[in-house]
Formats: sequence, structure tokens, C-alpha cells
Amino acid sequence: MERMPLFIKVNEYEDVLRLVKAIRKKIDEAKETLSKINDLKNEEDHQIELWSNSLIELEKKVDFMDQSLSEPEQF
Repeated sequence: MERMPLFIKVNEYEDVLRLVKAIRKKIDEAKETLSKINDLKNEEDHQIELWSNSLIELEKKVDFMDQSLSEPEQF
């Protein structure tokens, strides 16, 4: 794409610079927010994994109890 010179009034140029600066600040804020959301998601995934493992262990124990109570003792 060919670059062409751009002519704007000085006061409009300063407005454009302020606007670009404000946009960059908003982009940085959005990146920071996205990073925090990602951290929260990772923590949530970790907690879900822990709960899942706890449920699996609990299920194994209940299955063992059920099996032990259902089968007659062998002497």
C-alpha cells in the first residue's frame, strides 16, 4: 500500500494524538483484564480438577462399602 502524506490542522493533530494515547491506554487495560480473567479461569480449572478427584475417591470408598456390605463374609 502506497503511503501518502497526510495534512491536518495542528489543533486536530493534537486531538488525534490524545485520542491515540487514550486508545492505547484502553487496549492496555483490556489486556490486563484479559490476563486476570485467564488467571481466574486457570484457578477455576484447578479447583474443578480437585473436586473431581475428591468425588472419584469418595465414589471408590462408597463402592467398597457397598460391596463389603452386600457380600457375605467368608470364613
